[in-house]
Amino acid sequence: MRQLHAATLAATAVAMLAACNFAGARSKPIVIPAPKIDAPAAGKSETAVFAGGCFWGVEAVFEHVKGVTDAVSGYAGGKSGSASYETVSSGDTGHAESVRVTFDPSRVSYGQLLQVFFSVAHDPTQLNRQSPDVGPQYRSEIFTTNAQQARVAKAYIAQLDAAKVFQAPIVTRVEPLPAFYPAEAHHQDYLRLHPDQPYIVYNDAPKLVHLKAMFPKLYRGG
Repeated sequence: MRQLHAATLAATAVAMLAACNFAGARSKPIVIPAPKIDAPAAGKSETAVFAGGCFWGVEAVFEHVKGVTDAVSGYAGGKSGSASYETVSSGDTGHAESVRVTFDPSRVSYGQLLQVFFSVAHDPTQLNRQSPDVGPQYRSEIFTTNAQQARVAKAYIAQLDAAKVFQAPIVTRVEPLPAFYPAEAHHQDYLRLHPDQPYIVYNDAPKLVHLKAMFPKLYRGG
C-alpha cells in the first residue's frame, strides 16, 4: 500500500487546525460509542464499501487504519453498468463517490470500521452533501456485501440515533452493493500525492489528525 508523505501532511494539518475552523473540518473529534453488535470474522480477508462525500479523504482515512490492506476510490450505487467521474459528477447516474476497503477481520472488525466511518471519515448528518460538495453523489451511504454487514450497520445507526450522539439524525443509507467501479488513476491516493492542495488541507488532512487522536491503537502512521 502506498504511504503518505508524513512530514508534509503533519505540517499542513497542524497549521490548518491551529489557524481556525474551515468548512468541513471538525474542530474536535466526535467521540462515539463502539457498536453493541459486531460482525464475526468470516475469513482472512473481507470487503466493505463506504460513501461519505469526496472519496479522497475517506480513502486516506481507511488507508491509515491497521488491518486495512487496501482502499480504493470509486463509484457505487448507480444502476448503469459503468461509471466515470464525468458522468457521476452530473448527479444523475445514482452513483456515489465511494471507497472499497479490504481488511483483515482478525486485526480490525467491521464494527470498528463503522466507528471510524461515522466519527472521523465524514459527517453522517449531512444529506446529499459533505462539506463544500453538494449533490447525491456525495451522500452518506454504506454498501453492504453480505447480510451480516447490513444487520450490524443498521443496528449501529439505530444505536447512535437513540443515544443522540449527533445534534441531528443520521441520514446514512444502508443498501446492498450492486457493483463497484474503481475511479480513474489520478483519483487514487490523492491525499498522498497532493498534500498541499487547499481542498485536502482544509477538508481531509484534519481527518487523519482526528483518527490518530481518537483511535491510537488502530492508527497506522507513515
